[in-house]
Amino acid sequence: MTVFATIFTGTCAFLLVRAEATGSSDVRLFKMAASTGFIAIALSVGGLSNNYGRIVLVALVCSWAGDLLLTFASRSAFLGGLVTFLLAQVAYSAAFGVLGVNAAIAVVTVIAMTIIGFFIWRWLGPYVGDMTGPVLAYVVVITVMVVMAFAAFGAGAAVFIPIGAVLFYASDIAVARNQFVAPGVVNRMWGLPLYYLAQVLLASTAGG
Repeated sequence: MTVFATIFTGTCAFLLVRAEATGSSDVRLFKMAASTGFIAIALSVGGLSNNYGRIVLVALVCSWAGDLLLTFASRSAFLGGLVTFLLAQVAYSAAFGVLGVNAAIAVVTVIAMTIIGFFIWRWLGPYVGDMTGPVLAYVVVITVMVVMAFAAFGAGAAVFIPIGAVLFYASDIAVARNQFVAPGVVNRMWGLPLYYLAQVLLASTAGG
């Protein structure tokens, strides 16, 4: 079941990228199919059987809702998507905390991510206008998620967790660039593969 769910998610993600590139009307269909696929992966590895997996499933369901909202072009839909993805990052952070925290790794990652976040905000900040509050809050929350992922890895968690967290962070740079800086299909061409790979990797760890 896990192999099938992974192949299904990957295939739908590929079809989504192709639909975006060609301007197809099937974008929403393929996007939601791919997002349903990563939930199926988490369920197939036993995500409901342990506390960590159940919290990861909450994060994945929030992500699913965010994906749906971002298929609409309105400002309110984008804001709703921002909120649901923020909740997903909070859930991921909580899940990683369940696995344990290596304090030394956490401190090093905080320093590294603060530096990275400073330069990202310096680039992005001038473009966000009256969305400064929500966007800045999201940057802080996803940064905490990455820190918690590395801290959990330092405590013995699977390597897919920090890899997935970093890929998720990178994919959100594509979303921000598309929404605020330079809209265009090229953002989705590299952002979507990173996003779905991130979710597949994180979902695959839900078995605990």
